[in-house]
Amino acid sequence: MQKVGSISILHVILLSMTVIGLKNHVTIIPSLLKSAGRDGWISVFLAALVMIPWLFLIVYIHRSSKQLSITNWLNTEIGNVPTVIFRYVTAFFLLLMAVFTMGETLHWIKATFLPDSPLVLMILIYSILCIFLASTNLQTIVMVNVVVLFWVVILGFFVAFTNIQVKNYALLIPFFEHGLEPVFVSMVFPASGFIELLLFLFIQQNVKGKFHWYHYAIMLFILHSLTMGPLVGAITEFGPHEAMKQRYPAYEEWGLVSIGRFIEHLDFLSIYQWLTGTFVRVAFILYIVTDLLQMKGNRKRIWKILGPAFFFLSSALFLIDDQMFLKIKGDYFLIVTFFFMVLLTCFLLIIAFIKKEQHENSKT
Repeated sequence: MQKVGSISILHVILLSMTVIGLKNHVTIIPSLLKSAGRDGWISVFLAALVMIPWLFLIVYIHRSSKQLSITNWLNTEIGNVPTVIFRYVTAFFLLLMAVFTMGETLHWIKATFLPDSPLVLMILIYSILCIFLASTNLQTIVMVNVVVLFWVVILGFFVAFTNIQVKNYALLIPFFEHGLEPVFVSMVFPASGFIELLLFLFIQQNVKGKFHWYHYAIMLFILHSLTMGPLVGAITEFGPHEAMKQRYPAYEEWGLVSIGRFIEHLDFLSIYQWLTGTFVRVAFILYIVTDLLQMKGNRKRIWKILGPAFFFLSSALFLIDDQMFLKIKGDYFLIVTFFFMVLLTCFLLIIAFIKKEQHENSKT
């Protein structure tokens, strides 16, 4: 009998648009432009192609684990102690991912709309909101995502089509302006977003039906499009050299939006896009953390342990100089995220393969 969870695969696809889409739509663009310039879009395309075989590895792990909770499956296959190490290491890194997302969002708010607002107050309010959503359940997160994503998509198409009037696609050429090396090196940035599709293995026990390769292919295609949109937009609207200097190219594109002679300055609409994206992404990641730390359903432990840890780690990022934060995020954390997810995939793949071999040998 097919295991029945609480959310559908369509919900997972919509979650990927928000949870990972925020990163690929906003976070990686400055690093990608800085590293590959006008050829950044080629890096995105190649990274998506390279990730296609990886999708089949994820499906293999999904089927080998028989759609059980990853931690329960590991506990059965490799024992309690290795599973505990896996749980805490993974939970800590995911917590850092949530913290960096929060940090980048509040840096953006501070630099654009609320330069004089107290940082501690902003961190406190947003932390409370994200922890509150993470402490509910997956169905609530999914429903919130469905509601906010509709308007995020509408606004995304709005800015894309409105700015066609100022786009110059001739700025995308010449191809391979600085050779092949920058293109290949820069593939790690979009790949660090694509590879976060691995996160959905941690909620597989809550999903109705099994994942197939084409489900992941659909999510990869959507994420590829979400990356290409603002990247190509920044290059064709500002030119590669000006776009490279910008801290938030996706936001700057809103500054060009105008309808006729009298309607402009619509960049305030980007606040909704960014804040709701961060809200859902951080809450979803923290939800996985609560599951890994076996806090799910125990709101008191979440508020007493995870809440303060998230708040103080987020606050600590603002002790770092603004430029230093951008450098750490772009030059190190995005790359570390990619390789951490690769190691996580390899670990789960090895467990799945070894246990399958042992099972087949026991039959013979």
